[in-house]
Amino acid sequence: MQGARPMSESRFWTGFWRLADPKISLTSVAAVYLGASVAAADAPFSWLWVIVLLLALFAIEVAKNAWGDIFDYDSGTDLAVAPEDRTTFSGGKRVMVDGLLTRNQTWAMAAGFTLAGFVLGAMIVFFREPAALWIGVIGMILGWSYHGPPLHLIYRGFGELDVVICYGPLITLAAYLVQTHELSWQVFWLSIPLGLVIAAFLWVNQFPDYRADRDHGKRNLVVRLGKHKASRILPLIYLAAFAILTAAPLTGLPATVWLGWLAAIPAAYASVEVWRDPETFYRSKPVQPAALITFLAYSAGAGTGVLIG
Repeated sequence: MQGARPMSESRFWTGFWRLADPKISLTSVAAVYLGASVAAADAPFSWLWVIVLLLALFAIEVAKNAWGDIFDYDSGTDLAVAPEDRTTFSGGKRVMVDGLLTRNQTWAMAAGFTLAGFVLGAMIVFFREPAALWIGVIGMILGWSYHGPPLHLIYRGFGELDVVICYGPLITLAAYLVQTHELSWQVFWLSIPLGLVIAAFLWVNQFPDYRADRDHGKRNLVVRLGKHKASRILPLIYLAAFAILTAAPLTGLPATVWLGWLAAIPAAYASVEVWRDPETFYRSKPVQPAALITFLAYSAGAGTGVLIG
């Protein structure tokens, strides 16, 4: 019995770490960095409120991952992913599938981190910027609706749009608003490419889960289009993002935001490899890490470009 408790605790913390999933939380960090960079160029800057916002977003990310794991487990999607199709970026967090957390533990973690997100969000609303309430409400609705009822957006082919909105304008504008107490069209337009390249990251991650998603009613856009057509859409998503970035100086932003074009290198690699082998690229090529590096490079390049511009 003495040996069972440490093993149980080890499984629990492994499950928690999967739900926390730092590499996925980087999406929120990228959006906050972009919005905060523009804010730092426009107004006095508060590190305290950046940290509070990041903690709130981290809590919501963990909650979203936990809710998503429950819904995908119940639908049978996560159970159906073949071993050869599992990657560290796709296939769900699998905390219940792999016996790391019980259903009750996963529910408790989802509810607890949702509450933590609410509390931290309330701190921002009451002590820093009341208008952040409306961004928070929209974000919570879209975050829940990604997997949850009644909309189940990712099951109906709208999850990708949800991601563009949340990780593009919503979080980026929230980061700017918390610093400056106002919204900005410049930030809005700079955030659209970020939302698109993060949606492209999701797009790439849907290929390994294609069969499981298709067979269990998770009709995301990759499932609806099929792997071949979806592989042809990926470069168009990236092209749209970089076209908007190219036009960004027309809004008054400095031309140094074009440092975001550094992201074109990993984006091109991901596009070519998915185009060449849409069926199994993820088994032999680091396309998913390249898609992650793409949105990080965009945020770092464009955000830093604003700061030095």
